[in-house]
Formats: sequence, C-alpha cells, structure tokens
Amino acid sequence: MLRIHFTDQDLARVRVAAAPDPLWETVLAMQKLVLDGIPVFAHWRRRVRRELREQGARGALRFLGLTAGLDALLGTPVARLGHEVGLLERERRLPRWTQGIVAGETAALRQVADALRLAHETLVAPQWTAVRTQVDTDRALRSRRAGEQGALGLLDSLRPTFGWEAPVLTARYPVDRDLHLRGRGLRLVPSYFCWDTPVALADEDLEPVVVFPVSHDHERAPVPRELAALVGRTRAAVLHAVAGCAHSGELADRLGISATAVSRHTTVLRDNGLITSTRDGAMVLHSLTPLGAALLG
Repeated sequence: MLRIHFTDQDLARVRVAAAPDPLWETVLAMQKLVLDGIPVFAHWRRRVRRELREQGARGALRFLGLTAGLDALLGTPVARLGHEVGLLERERRLPRWTQGIVAGETAALRQVADALRLAHETLVAPQWTAVRTQVDTDRALRSRRAGEQGALGLLDSLRPTFGWEAPVLTARYPVDRDLHLRGRGLRLVPSYFCWDTPVALADEDLEPVVVFPVSHDHERAPVPRELAALVGRTRAAVLHAVAGCAHSGELADRLGISATAVSRHTTVLRDNGLITSTRDGAMVLHSLTPLGAALLG
C-alpha cells in the first residue's frame, strides 16, 4: 500500500502535468512489451513485436520532450547517479556495466540514452496520437473537477486507482510505503502506458512525483468514414481531436499538420457551430459544442 500524506500547504500545491512525459511513457512501455496479461495493450504489443521481427527498430527522434529528458540524463551529477544506482542495488543485483554509470562515464550514459531513444522510436512514437489524446482527455477531466471543487475534488477524482481520506491519498502498491510531502506539494503525471498501480519516485528527497494510469475505457476508435466523407478527412480528425479539449498547438502536434491548417479547419468548424474557441493568453482552447458532440456521436 502507498500512503501519501498531505498538509494544508500540500493541498495548495497539487498540480497535474500539462502533457504526457515521453521518458516515463518509454520506460513504462518497455515493461508492458514483455507482459502478456493486459488486454488493452494486446494489439499494440502484437504490432510492435511483429515490426521488431520484420524490420528491426529504425526511425528518427520525433519529440522534443524526450530530447530534454535524455539531455537531463546525460547531465546528471555523478553523486546523483551513484545515489540512484545505490537505491536499485537494494532491490536487485545489478549488471557490471552499471558501474560505468556510477562513475559518470560518458560512454555508459550515452549507451543508456541510445537505448531509451531506440525504445521510444519503436514503442511509443507510433502510438503517440493515442497517448496524447488519452492523456489530454484525462487532464481535461481533472481540470474540470479542480475548477469546480478545488484540490479535494481533484484528489477524489482519482478513484478507483486512489482512495482519498483526508489527509491521506492511498493506492495499491507493490511495497508498503509512506510518502510524506512536507509542504512540497505533489505533481501528478497521467500516463497511457502506466497500468493498474501508480508509480512514485523511490527517492523521497526529490520533488514528489506520482505517475498514474489514465482510463482506456473510452479510447476512441478511428474517425468514422462517414464523418470523413461529410466534412473531409483532416477536418474530421480535427473535430475528433477537439473532443479532448485541446488547444491549437496540441492539435497541430497530435495530427501532424501545420498551425495554419489547424487555424483554417477550426475556423470552419467554429463558424458552423461545431466547436467553440476561447483565448487563454497566447493559447486558443477549443471544445465541442452540443452540435459537434452530436455529430461525432
């Protein structure tokens, strides 16, 4: 059981990550690739295993978030590397090559970074549209609860993965653990490839971060052919993506189209009463109207 202990200061500092974390998704996807008992990932797992057999893992690095994560890995101080590997050694015997990481050897760190890059390109990048859509949808739901009911509503919305009995948030966990936030707050990271139980950082001296699984119950099927025939394939995809309350930059990233194309399609959808658009600083947030939702349905 994981027990996360809040103070009043912590409740004021609960926040949800703005987007999926490419590095977390990569590590968790590597775990799911070797587990056969999770039906929701069965199709993805078969596809990846087939591609690994037929083509091998090839491709280009596509996401700046992963680049930032790998840069952080390569720039980690030697003392931190030794501490992190030491935490792992408490749980299992580590291979000899990890000593190069402890020593901060550039070659060893680059070997790890290259392995993560290859794993991301093979496991996560082809699935990124689904990852981004599900995480964006989950975040929209959490934001709505937080806006209506504050931090307590946000924490209560994490059921059934978590249970909230003030001032403690609990979840099933592989080990028995108490995490005391001590006024530092909590960063919640919704994850597509996380499954069943959350993941918390082992080192309690670091910023408290908990990765939790998003729901796959309402994962959307591809855009219906009838809708694509009615309004055009790209415009239908934009309407489909707006269902997750996305802003223009997210739409361009998710659909692989230019910002100009996003603006053109959202203007047509808005002028015809299918979406609404609200400016928030430099961003424009789009959401479905009842008519747009009915058309998708």
